Amino acid sequence: MERQERQHIDDSHIAWHPAFYRAIQAELEAYASALRFEFEYQLTAEPLQMDVLIIKKEKDIVIEKNIASIFKRDNIVEYKSPADYVSVDDFYKIYGYACIYAALNKTPVTELTLTFVETRHPRELLKHLKEIRGYIVEEKWGGIYWVTGDIMPIQIIESKKLSEHENIWLKNLSNELDTTGLARLTEEIYKQGKAALLGAYVKAVYLANPKPVQEAVKMSDVALTLDKVLEDAGLVAKWEARGEARGEARGEARIVELLKSGKSPEEIIRMYGAGQNKT
Repeated sequence: MERQERQHIDDSHIAWHPAFYRAIQAELEAYASALRFEFEYQLTAEPLQMDVLIIKKEKDIVIEKNIASIFKRDNIVEYKSPADYVSVDDFYKIYGYACIYAALNKTPVTELTLTFVETRHPRELLKHLKEIRGYIVEEKWGGIYWVTGDIMPIQIIESKKLSEHENIWLKNLSNELDTTGLARLTEEIYKQGKAALLGAYVKAVYLANPKPVQEAVKMSDVALTLDKVLEDAGLVAKWEARGEARGEARGEARIVELLKSGKSPEEIIRMYGAGQNKT
């Protein structure tokens, strides 16, 4: 099926970071018992926080997963949404956070790693690291760049280039999915029974790709699976309506039905933000 024309929507209200947090947990599910995940780890009482902190609970565990084979004891992960990118300034900010974290927690810097995740190719950052910092950059696997020459191991992940087989969750955390890709992702979520766990992920991806979702619901072999995934993920928009004679009535509609009716992603986001049922 031909790639769907990308819709230019305002995705600034899509919760990409909670979606990424769920995606990276799913990617490293095989090591769940050996890792502790901290979302938006607060460095100090002031608003200094890191996107994700992943701590190895078992010192000697060897992680073979491609995105985490670089990990040591404490691993700082910075994520940028599809509309954003890791700038040179971002690099130094997160590097500084790592140093603050090491000092506050009495953690040896040699036990820290830095990971930066973005959708696009980090051309300017890689150029800066090679030409200005004198680091060596190697594309260890497709989309995974190891940066050596610093006391801390550093990697930069270009999620668009990741392997579909190895990294289905991070690769598809995107606003550029086509109908075939979205259908394949939906089937995988359904098959693995991960809809409830990945609720934030499902919401972000489906709201960011409305045209493929609208096309997918027209495909008889996909529509039922899609509807079940949305239901299991708890993505039900609810609102209150008052009738003149019978008082208050309640209605609900799944995201797929709202998209089919022509609602824009922005309208659906507003419904979720302001239209929750009162108890």
